[in-house]
Amino acid sequence: MMEMMAQGGAQGGVPSSESQEAQEEQQRAAEEKRRAMLSAYMTSEARERLSRIALVKPDKARGVENMILAAAQRGQLGEKVSDERLLSMLEQISEREGTAKPKITIQRRRPLFDDDDM
Repeated sequence: MMEMMAQGGAQGGVPSSESQEAQEEQQRAAEEKRRAMLSAYMTSEARERLSRIALVKPDKARGVENMILAAAQRGQLGEKVSDERLLSMLEQISEREGTAKPKITIQRRRPLFDDDDM
C-alpha cells in the first residue's frame, strides 16, 4: 500500500526534479536565443540603453524587446535598431500605457503664524 501511495504521489502532479530541470534548461536556452536575436537586431548603444532600462523597468524593457522581435519576424527592420529608434519605441509604449509624463504635485505646508501677524 505504501508503494502505491509513493508511486501515485510521484505521478499525481508533483513534477519530478528531472522534468523541472529540463523545463529550466529549455527556458534558459530560449532566453539565450532571444538575447542573441536581439543583439543581432540592435546597435551596441541601443543594447546598453535597454539593459539600463531593464534594471529599473523590466516590464517596459520586455515590451520593447517584444516589439523589436516582432518587427524582425515580419521583416520590417531594414537596419539595426539605433538608440534613437529605441527611444521612439519607448515613447510608443509609454503612450499606450498612459504613463508618458508623470504628474508631480508639491504641496508646501504654510506656517501657522506669519511675521506680519505679530
